[in-house]
Amino acid sequence: MNHRIAKRVQELRARQRLSLDSLARQSGVSRSMISLVERGESNPTAVVLEKLAAGLGVTMPAFFDELASSRERTTGPVSRRKDQQEWRDPASRYCRRNVSPAGVPQPMRIVDVHFPPGARVAFEASARDARVHQQIWMLKGMMQITWAKERHQLHEGDCLAMQLDGPTMFHNPTRKPARYAVVIETETASRR
Repeated sequence: MNHRIAKRVQELRARQRLSLDSLARQSGVSRSMISLVERGESNPTAVVLEKLAAGLGVTMPAFFDELASSRERTTGPVSRRKDQQEWRDPASRYCRRNVSPAGVPQPMRIVDVHFPPGARVAFEASARDARVHQQIWMLKGMMQITWAKERHQLHEGDCLAMQLDGPTMFHNPTRKPARYAVVIETETASRR
């Protein structure tokens, strides 16, 4: 998975003609860390990946998609479970899996997340050119999500709608794992 992330960061940075220094300034991630990520020599945390995503003007699921050069091999609008690779955050140990087909040009992405007991991840506010909306749908267990200085406690079946425009913290305060689906939609400038 580190190799796939490395290639995607390289591809996205090259597509935008950004130098390492430019991406470092835009993302708040050091040039040396970006270099390590692009060489596949670092297992970046979710927090680092989110900063890179904001700096590149994408959402984090973009790092787990197939490379653009591989998209011709996409078999269509179906994403088979056996082909959906999982990624584990080295800091919190939460596990995420892109569910949406990578080769389908749609503004929304679906991610399946398994969050371990007691784990916590805090994302900083990231400036983005496009509005990014997110909905968290609790499938199992309980999570506390702090967004825009408000703490929301979600239980099985609950759904939280939010915009990625401020600091956000995900916390599982229980002794049981939690599972939730994330639906992410990027609002293009023409739709605003």
